[in-house]
Amino acid sequence: MTLTTLRTLLAGAAGLALAAGLSAAPLKAETVLTVLTAGDQNMVDYVNEYLAPKFEAQNPGVKVRAAGTGPGDGGSQKIYEKLSAEAAAGAAKWDVDVAVIHQKMAGQMVQEKMLSAYVGDVKTGTLASRDSARNALGTDVTGYVLPMFHSQIALAYNPELVKAPPKTYAELAEWVKANPKSFGYNGIKGGMSGVGFVTGWAAANIGDAARLEKGPYDAAMKPAIEKALSGLKDFNKSVTLTPGNAGTLDMLNRGEITMGPVWVDMFYSWQADGRLNPAMKLQLIGPGMPGQPMYYAVPAKAANQDAARKFIELATSPEVQADGIVKRFNWYPGIDATYVQPKLDAQTWAKLFTDVKPDELASKGKPFPLSGYFTDIMEAYERTVAN
Repeated sequence: MTLTTLRTLLAGAAGLALAAGLSAAPLKAETVLTVLTAGDQNMVDYVNEYLAPKFEAQNPGVKVRAAGTGPGDGGSQKIYEKLSAEAAAGAAKWDVDVAVIHQKMAGQMVQEKMLSAYVGDVKTGTLASRDSARNALGTDVTGYVLPMFHSQIALAYNPELVKAPPKTYAELAEWVKANPKSFGYNGIKGGMSGVGFVTGWAAANIGDAARLEKGPYDAAMKPAIEKALSGLKDFNKSVTLTPGNAGTLDMLNRGEITMGPVWVDMFYSWQADGRLNPAMKLQLIGPGMPGQPMYYAVPAKAANQDAARKFIELATSPEVQADGIVKRFNWYPGIDATYVQPKLDAQTWAKLFTDVKPDELASKGKPFPLSGYFTDIMEAYERTVAN
């Protein structure tokens, strides 16, 4: 569905007055709720095939339509550009009701007053206590977003060959010296699992790691970042460089390496598909490794504000987070796992949280650095490690 098609759909839809809360009168018939999502096609399919039928059944006469804008920060950028254009044109109502965006763009949109502070108006607003529900790469987004899910990077390893996996970056460096070429990652090319490993290394070896995550950005930190990454050059001499996210898992499965950083959801999906040895396990090492959420947001002038709030309330409910997010995609839930556990069978819960416990995810699951520091880390890697 193109953005032009979305406008056509909305042109005939009846607008909704913003109600004081979700206990207001039922939504009017002939309402089209438009969801624009960054990310892969599975994000669009999830809304259209899973969330939409549930929401429409609860709200007769309302139709949900989702369209995608593409993966990565570029997909979120396209949503920003669309809303920015409507704002510049002076549109009284914008034709996107719910936006699913990455952290970087969420912060910018909050700063530019492009989002509605809806979280206090939904029943699930208190169920996400993790820092990423309030902090988006250094920007305070409290009240403007709720996480759809959390992705997370962790070390995958073969327990038959690695009896005592390292628990920290420092222990990993020693382990690699003792087990040359057994650890594999893709550097900063071909996949974010390797990039995340590098940013985690920088945070673990710098004196002021909190500033990388919360700011403010200070260009004077560049020498400290370069120093923090200096040990990676020797580290890389003892590792196997893989071709990317999938390449790390593939080499692990074939026994060419015994350990490497992977996306947790991708790890479990490969196991479910029979592409990865079911005996493989995960370890989230300290002081932490990065991951990131996708956010549900409501544009400031969304035509159907009340419907948007109801939709997000459903999408972030423990029942939907358990069945839709955890069972269907092997993602970590966007709301706190303690609220989701009662809605999951023991087998599903054990699969997702046996290796990485909820308290470990809360304490060691870190955000990617602020964009300025992220750029500095990538440039320092090229200068200090890759050359």
